[in-house]
Amino acid sequence: MKKKNVGLTKRRALYGYIFILPFIIGLVFFMIKPLFQSFQMSLSQITIGTEGFTQDWNNFANYKRAFLVDPEFNRLLVENVTQMIYRSLATIVFSFFVALLLNQKFKGRALARSIFFLTVILSSGVLVGLEYNNTMMAQLKDAIEEAGNANSVTTVLEEILVSNTGGMNSPSERVFKILFEIIDSIYDVAMASGIQIIIFLSGLQNISPSMYEAAEMEGCTAWESLWKITVPMVSPLMLVCWVYTVVDFFMRTDNEIMKKIDDQLTIQLNFGFSSAMSWVYFAVCMALIGLSSLLISKVVYNYD
Repeated sequence: MKKKNVGLTKRRALYGYIFILPFIIGLVFFMIKPLFQSFQMSLSQITIGTEGFTQDWNNFANYKRAFLVDPEFNRLLVENVTQMIYRSLATIVFSFFVALLLNQKFKGRALARSIFFLTVILSSGVLVGLEYNNTMMAQLKDAIEEAGNANSVTTVLEEILVSNTGGMNSPSERVFKILFEIIDSIYDVAMASGIQIIIFLSGLQNISPSMYEAAEMEGCTAWESLWKITVPMVSPLMLVCWVYTVVDFFMRTDNEIMKKIDDQLTIQLNFGFSSAMSWVYFAVCMALIGLSSLLISKVVYNYD
């Protein structure tokens, strides 16, 4: 039996490597060289001439400029990381509970699943470009926000709660500010949750119904079954969804740091400075993914 399990594990690992083989080939042949060139640029002063551009070593001047000279980069980096943390958490929670609802048996379940899967299609590159670049769509969005802000229920409720929680800059005021910001950005959270919903839904469907039947016979309530069976069984998928959500957030089209990097590259033609900011941003992203993955893996329930 042990040999059979080892053979099955190796076979699954082989299938996994076969599926990611196109990505590995693309990374090796099309990404390694540009990454190396970008890192060289981040350590150089780029001079553009009639015959091309030249690179001169500048002793980390681009990184010093990013951290010590530029007035916006540090602020944008902190704001982006902060937003990433609570918006990614909101996306994971939203995706998990929507998957729980879609896993229930009810009429029109296939239609409901299709509607939530539309978020994957609507968040694709073409439609996102239409959303952010179409003048009519932008004007319509501004008109809706302008009409809704006057009598917004969330705005009034926020003012009432903040006025009774110690005033400005109190800990509770900051918590309420984050909560209401998540509520106001529920559209973005829903648009970013399509893949996570599908992943959670696939994990929920792999849980054996006999486990719930045994728990019910032992007197467990639905709430206890949720925390004792459902959450532990899908916890490995939470790590996958978290990594995907963090990467997806860092690559958003309305990301202020990405816009700043792009402006320095395409408008200001500061290739070295743009590359330095890109590598700092990449390093922060990888550090957060590594740290959060390490923490989440400590509480993940691994089962065979």
